[in-house]
Amino acid sequence: MSFVAMKIEGDKSTFYKELNTQLDHLLAGESDYIANLANAASLLDVHLDTINWAGFYLWREEQLILGPFMGKPACVRIPLGRGVCGTAAETRVTQVVPDVHAFPGHIACDAASRSEIVVPILVGDRLIGVLDIDSPVPERFDDADREGLEAFVEVLNKHIDWSRMA
Repeated sequence: MSFVAMKIEGDKSTFYKELNTQLDHLLAGESDYIANLANAASLLDVHLDTINWAGFYLWREEQLILGPFMGKPACVRIPLGRGVCGTAAETRVTQVVPDVHAFPGHIACDAASRSEIVVPILVGDRLIGVLDIDSPVPERFDDADREGLEAFVEVLNKHIDWSRMA
């Protein structure tokens, strides 16, 4: 299948419905987690405005370990409960952070980042990892982003065979 970049417009609800439909088509027929996470990170990077990092951390060896992403080099390992990613993994609740500098224990991989959203990836009760998106714009993410990106993770889970993750 070839991928054709398209401009996704409209209100955030419409934007995310179109983005998630595009993700569904992009991942159709592929179940490898590395390939699908790489394409998902790229799709986010292409379509989300005012972001400077989009990618995944995977739960392995009792910590979050850097997975496929788009952006500057990032922190490789994040302990459970540390920073925004570690907090999302520990609580299993999406974290929407309007000002990362006000977040206790924030891990600054890129000094330009000002806001962040992190969505836990769960299969049943099993923690798989997190989707992490940073922005240089304060208060970039809101409830509509949370809902849209939680649905994005649901589409990922539909296509990925997580049992193959080492």
